[in-house]
Amino acid sequence: MRLSFAIGKRSFYAFVLVLLMLSAGFARERGPRVEVVCPSPPVPVKLAEKQVLVYELHVTNFDAVPLTLKRLEVFADTNKSQPLSIISGDALSAIMMEAGSMRGTKDSPTIGPAKRAVILMWIEVAPDKQAPAVLLHRMVFAAGEPASAAAESTLEDFPVAVSQDAVPLLHPPFDGGIWLAGNGPSNDSDHRTSITAIDGHINAAQRFAIDCVKVGPNGDSHDGTARNENWWGYGEPIQAVADGEVTQVVNGIPENAQRVLPTPVTLDNIAGNYIIVRIAPNRYATYAHLQSASITVRLHDHVHRGDILARLGNSGNATGPHLHFQVTDGNSVLQSEGVPFIFEKFAYLGPGSEFELDKHSSIPRENSIPGNNDVLEFTSLKKP
Repeated sequence: MRLSFAIGKRSFYAFVLVLLMLSAGFARERGPRVEVVCPSPPVPVKLAEKQVLVYELHVTNFDAVPLTLKRLEVFADTNKSQPLSIISGDALSAIMMEAGSMRGTKDSPTIGPAKRAVILMWIEVAPDKQAPAVLLHRMVFAAGEPASAAAESTLEDFPVAVSQDAVPLLHPPFDGGIWLAGNGPSNDSDHRTSITAIDGHINAAQRFAIDCVKVGPNGDSHDGTARNENWWGYGEPIQAVADGEVTQVVNGIPENAQRVLPTPVTLDNIAGNYIIVRIAPNRYATYAHLQSASITVRLHDHVHRGDILARLGNSGNATGPHLHFQVTDGNSVLQSEGVPFIFEKFAYLGPGSEFELDKHSSIPRENSIPGNNDVLEFTSLKKP
């Protein structure tokens, strides 16, 4: 009996030793103590001569010490040989924002304990290449303050699916003219960095929004006097960009004086007078800051491309007459996700900061979304 017991003990210890050796062989690093979430998958869209994929990564630090994001690599599908993008240093700091201060970027890529950072992703793909089905992300963190290379850990292969949804092809909301795409699609416009928290959810409804400002015969937005009527776009007929059904109408909000906002700006008046039209399943076009009492449509009306919906005004959160235009995946100005759209045809006249009426480029573009502060010339629907 003693001999059997001794042999049994030796067998047990040998078994435990084998288990420990196997565990060591299959062990892997715990990795950084973070949660990473992509709230809305990117939809590839053409901008000028490239495709862009626009999305956010929300990174929450669950560690007891600060974590510094040292490097972010993005790969197309499973191809690890050539990253689509490698971001580090100042370039990484420039695209990171701390939750709760969504109007500005961080000074460093360090995320404090129990803090969340939002990384504004803008990935470019050559237009002649097919957009990836999945984006994989490798994120290298260093723990502590100051961050130590000895305390680095890596999150491998965080996947983000690329949406296959169709991008709506639209006619512009005006019957021709020269327009500035103010705060248009870019990675640092005010619209891009606007993330709202309402009713327990966060949304980036203005991800691709544009503030459309008409350029007049003097090459400026107005004639220099401080009245709404002296802005070239004030009262401009706003046209339906596509066929659809009117799903929201807000009217009766008074016009602002130039450069004077309502007091206070609230969820009820922030968009001023506005119309939302469902132009496709899960695709809604919003026309905001419209002229008071100019809206010609009612809830559930069916409209056709080119129909006049209202007139451009200066209502809501606006300091001057312009049209705020966006497309979202839901029937709400702010409680929805901004999705891309493309205009079928326009001429790119150069950046607004350098535009001169009598001396500018004119580059034809088709099936493209405009970029931030681009000056565009649209063709009238009435012309062949």
